[in-house]
Amino acid sequence: MARHDIHLLSVLIATISVVALAGQNCHYTITVKTGSRHDSGTDSTIGVVLADKSGNYIEITDLVSWGGNMEPGRDYFEHDNLDIFTGTERCLPNPICLMTLSSDGTGNKPGWFAAYVDVMTTKTGSVSKHQHFPVDQWLAVTEPPYQLSAQRNNCPSEIKKSVYSII
Repeated sequence: MARHDIHLLSVLIATISVVALAGQNCHYTITVKTGSRHDSGTDSTIGVVLADKSGNYIEITDLVSWGGNMEPGRDYFEHDNLDIFTGTERCLPNPICLMTLSSDGTGNKPGWFAAYVDVMTTKTGSVSKHQHFPVDQWLAVTEPPYQLSAQRNNCPSEIKKSVYSII
């Protein structure tokens, strides 16, 4: 009977921890590197979905509106730019390991070559977590692979398939 009580107590503590975390906000710094290929820049709206190994996610549909705090008048997502976006969203229960980068394909020169995305997650009282997602892909309907999104999955192999199907 004592073992059963210990198990129930463990489950209760884990549940309380997840519920408490769900109410916390984290500070996210998302760094996006545009490639240096000819005509690699864009004026399209760029968004990102960030997910953890369990499929919990946050979606940012417009990075510039969400956290584009660089110098006034900056032209984001241009040739060889390193753009930094900062904002606050709910904390995910596990570290981010999946990223989907997307373009709405509008604006002047809608094709865009993304080099990489870095995500730094900071929660008060915790060590910051960093995740690097190499992209090296056109987000364009006129360039291979002829897609307006790119998904990169750094999750552990045993859960990759289930998370991939969620997002």
